[in-house]
Amino acid sequence: MAVTAQLIKELREMTSAGMMDCKKALEATDGNIEEAVVWLRENGLSKAAKKADRVAAEGVSFAKSNGKRGIVFEVNSETDFVSKNEKFMNLIQQIGDALLNSTVSTLEEALEVKLASGETVKEACITATATIGEKIELRRIAAVEGDTIAVYNHANSRISVLLQFEGEIAQEDAYNVCMHVAAMAPKYLSKDDVPQEFKDAEMHIIKETTDLTGKPENIAEGILKGKLSKKLAEVTLLEQGFVMDEKQSVGKFVESKKSVLKQMFRFEVGEGIEKVETDFAAEVAAQLKG
Repeated sequence: MAVTAQLIKELREMTSAGMMDCKKALEATDGNIEEAVVWLRENGLSKAAKKADRVAAEGVSFAKSNGKRGIVFEVNSETDFVSKNEKFMNLIQQIGDALLNSTVSTLEEALEVKLASGETVKEACITATATIGEKIELRRIAAVEGDTIAVYNHANSRISVLLQFEGEIAQEDAYNVCMHVAAMAPKYLSKDDVPQEFKDAEMHIIKETTDLTGKPENIAEGILKGKLSKKLAEVTLLEQGFVMDEKQSVGKFVESKKSVLKQMFRFEVGEGIEKVETDFAAEVAAQLKG
């Protein structure tokens, strides 16, 4: 059967595959559209497997709540162009709905959650990798449950916040705390959460950069402790000055609302991933030679 533009269009609408891939699939199956769908999937999975070791440090973070349960997760791609792809963003919504309606809290569990399409999250990411042409993967997830849950998603889809409170705090106030977390990027919820390794490293830096010449031992010790305390206040949410009212800390603000902030999660796309600089001109040239 002849491969027509109409057949290519029909296959593309069915599978979301690229035009040239659709043409190849139809040519390989003598224009049989059902067999072409199978061909695309088999070859797509092969392509996806080849991309498994590539670095995906762009993408989207997303937080969502239904009032009793909240989730925040990050799905990575290789370039930031994909985050503007409608099909990719539809996948994000599907994953968000499925995870929110589940009881999972770990990445391993999340990957096995089924979407409305019947695919698991892991399978849907593989399919997206095959059709979009970039490595797509769910990188991490956090979930909370409780009476007062607040979420915030920054407009650029790269920063999301999930908070869980106990007490009487209003949603508007909880949302403002979320925005503070997004803007100020605290590393820890409270000073009690700061690892000793972090404290030791900061104290070493403080000692190396502070002139204590001529200071009595007790005075010098007080200066060092004061500087460390100030540093810890900069990186812990409850100690930070509240952006909506810098006269009080976030902790004091939450306390004034007769509440306790129990859990904090702030996801920023790509944080902690070592990005690989790609020479796209060289890559394209290599493909042309191949």
